[in-house]
Amino acid sequence: MKLFQIEEPDGGSADPGETGAAIGVDAGGASAEVAFSVGGNALILDDRAGFEQALPVPAIVAPTAEWQGLFEGARIRAERALARPVTHAVVVLAVAPSAAAERRLRKAAEQAGLEVLRFAGRGEFSADPTPALAAAILAEDLAPRPKLAAAPDPG
Repeated sequence: MKLFQIEEPDGGSADPGETGAAIGVDAGGASAEVAFSVGGNALILDDRAGFEQALPVPAIVAPTAEWQGLFEGARIRAERALARPVTHAVVVLAVAPSAAAERRLRKAAEQAGLEVLRFAGRGEFSADPTPALAAAILAEDLAPRPKLAAAPDPG
């Protein structure tokens, strides 16, 4: 018997109200890394063969649209690798953003379909594990838990 998975063309959820996975995004270098954690065990997510995409990190002062493109690319990479919706992220930057930059980056992430749980500067994480892996572990801890369906009343 074979099982088939059906997903939206962009990898997104069919239910926009559904809470998805939380990822870590290291945007502190020239190219972003995306990671995911389960039970504190994190791994870097790569693109599938034939779907490779570069994730260049814009300058912190770059227009919102450039950051939106990065966040969309990170979300899509994660959704394709995990075969599930991604809705939350912890984002690591070269340095912690100013309040104005954080507002602009949050807006860009929101437009890309991600809620940022926290922004962090690279200096806040040790080099082992990498910032992307550390961000994924933190994202797992900070992510909202899915709502469980209530058990039917036996009476």
